Amino acid sequence: MTNSTRIPNRLANEKSPYLLQHANNPVDWWPWCDEAFAKAKAEDKPVFLSIGYSTCHWCHVMAHESFEDLGVADLLNRYFVSIKVDREERPDVDAIYMAVCQAFTGSGGWPLSLFLTPAQKPFFAGTYFPREGRGGQMGFTALLSAIAGKWLEDRAALLESADKITAFVRQQESARPPQTAGADRAESLVRRAVDWFAGHFDKAYGGFGSAPKFPMGHQLLFLLEHYAATGEAESLAMAEKTLVQMYKGGLFDHIGYGFCRYSTDRRFLVPHFEKMLYDNALLILAYSRAYALTGAAFYGRAARETADYILREMRGPLGGFYSAQDADSEGEEGKYYTFTYEEVLKLLGQEPGRAFCAHYGVSPLGNFEGKSIPNLLHEPEAADMEALRQKLYAYRLGRYPLHLDDKYLAAWNGLTIAALADLSQTLGEDKYLRAAREADAFLWENLLDGESLRVSFRDGQRGWPGFLEDYAFCGLGLIALYDATLEEEYLARALHLAQTALRDFYDAQNGGFYLAGKENERLLFTPKPTYDGALPSGNAAMAHLLLALSRRTIDADMPEFAKKQMDFMAGEAKGQPAGYSFFLCALLSELYPPAKLVCVPAEPIDRAKIRAQAPMGTAVSILEGPGEGYALLNGKTTFYACKGQVCLPPINELEGLL
Repeated sequence: MTNSTRIPNRLANEKSPYLLQHANNPVDWWPWCDEAFAKAKAEDKPVFLSIGYSTCHWCHVMAHESFEDLGVADLLNRYFVSIKVDREERPDVDAIYMAVCQAFTGSGGWPLSLFLTPAQKPFFAGTYFPREGRGGQMGFTALLSAIAGKWLEDRAALLESADKITAFVRQQESARPPQTAGADRAESLVRRAVDWFAGHFDKAYGGFGSAPKFPMGHQLLFLLEHYAATGEAESLAMAEKTLVQMYKGGLFDHIGYGFCRYSTDRRFLVPHFEKMLYDNALLILAYSRAYALTGAAFYGRAARETADYILREMRGPLGGFYSAQDADSEGEEGKYYTFTYEEVLKLLGQEPGRAFCAHYGVSPLGNFEGKSIPNLLHEPEAADMEALRQKLYAYRLGRYPLHLDDKYLAAWNGLTIAALADLSQTLGEDKYLRAAREADAFLWENLLDGESLRVSFRDGQRGWPGFLEDYAFCGLGLIALYDATLEEEYLARALHLAQTALRDFYDAQNGGFYLAGKENERLLFTPKPTYDGALPSGNAAMAHLLLALSRRTIDADMPEFAKKQMDFMAGEAKGQPAGYSFFLCALLSELYPPAKLVCVPAEPIDRAKIRAQAPMGTAVSILEGPGEGYALLNGKTTFYACKGQVCLPPINELEGLL
């Protein structure tokens, strides 16, 4: 029986692209739900939990090897209750069981494979397992048989293990470092982080450490902001070397634009070919900032091309942005993106084809499994290849299409809105602001449920109640829109999201925000994420959001909440500050505050004119009228400005004030 003729399992009723990929498996999959665990309890079976996402290469491999195999399915269906989870829709489930896997194995990744009791307690964890054992790794078939036997013959040992590992991860999560005083926060954390990056910097090829290398946009933002604040040239040099190398390498798609997930080698030549929305949003922010600081057209072009990729290939018909594009096509990673030398010459003609190949490093021998990944690492001479690139791009569109994860995630869309709004100011190009506005309108219409956000939207259906990162990143997107337009609606909505997060996610006793809030499902424990991964932590994003609101609103509570969050995160970062680079960007903003402008209107004002006259990065507040400390001068619209720790006398004309 083939997948096309097999009766679909329960996942056929889900909206997640990842779950739907498994809807025709012979495995009797359940989505995460109370009924699945009740079934496990009633039938006295352990639970097999598989967590992944739709563009995950090794998730595909394990699916083809094991979950489509009738023998494996028979073992799973006979001895287990099997549950599939999309990590992007359930970051809470993923965070808990990733912590378990890391405790078991010292590492993690996807697919995440766990075995649980019916009470959701884990007793064994790993990632990818081949169907049959190889290279010293146990095969999945043998593992299933061993665990099934252990459950029947020595269950007490498994239950004891489950209790121990659950207690351990709960203890690890609850053990918080002490908060850090302001002086230590100012002088120690930033310095130690910069020194760490300098000690791990790859001077030859950029990036940090050896392969694989991930394009951690928030790390580069930290180094750029450190240079902007202190003038320390080494921080700029590390960021620039990395930004240049990443763009010139195969990590950047030189035919269709956009950055891939990570590089498998030191040189940034051979990527893992999937493209994630959040990676590209963070890198737009990094390249845009590099352009603003240096004026080098190279960085502006990289930011613009990355944004154009998002607008062209990742934007849905209603204005929101899809989540990811797959690395695989026709079961082969990178097939969509690579070319043979002969293929290019046949398409472009002999002479133009040879010129194109020389420019982009396409050779007869290839640089990836006999084919070539277009790149600029060999420092080609300047040449206009745009017409030839477009021709090759059009040709590539005719290939077997890549899988597109077409769900809209609130957090990732919020981050993308922030990146596009920021880029519109940096480049002075309205199309990016228009796209940011449209995406925000889409989010507000489709992912807001009453006063609360939802984590995702697909095919007309909202997903689970939102998590901390959804509120934090959507809030930052609204702040960026406000900064680009000075339209009060955006600021009011950002304040609303922050207040909702404070109400539903904030730990008033110990500080910081939980990943899950009052509307989310109660699990084994509730993580409080602070460490940056590929995506900055929700707590770091909340530090940015609360700081931004404290500078742009007259809400009396925001400065105090901002201070508490900064103190909490400083305590968290104390052990390994380089792992908290996005928070450190907020810390630099606290140590070296941006210019602040307060406008007290006496008559209708031209917000666009104020936006144009205030330097980018200025925190602008527009009051409804005179208030405490902000009187009208000469009965006219009055501007109050502060630069650093110095506040200037009030003035009626903004031009030249800052």
